[in-house]
Amino acid sequence: MPTGYWVSVYPTIDAPERLGVYNELAGVAVKAAGGRVLAGVGSRVVAHEAGIAERVVLIEFDSFEQAVAAYESAAYQEALAELPDGFERDFRIVEASAMR
Repeated sequence: MPTGYWVSVYPTIDAPERLGVYNELAGVAVKAAGGRVLAGVGSRVVAHEAGIAERVVLIEFDSFEQAVAAYESAAYQEALAELPDGFERDFRIVEASAMR
């Protein structure tokens, strides 16, 4: 079964201190769902073309289905509710290529 990934890019972060509750709840939800953070806050980024060098987060799950279920979980939905109003992010769930 192909691995699943959460990929998040945050174009701007005006007040990173407002993310504390989200970060704490999201971390617990991801860990409980078997997710592993591969790249996150503090990781080095070189952006090309229209790329954004702000905060980039990459989380791996054992399967695409597990990644989707983690996003839909009550624990992660609780975390999402704590994102500040007007907060912008580009988030997607991606299935790994079977040809890796």
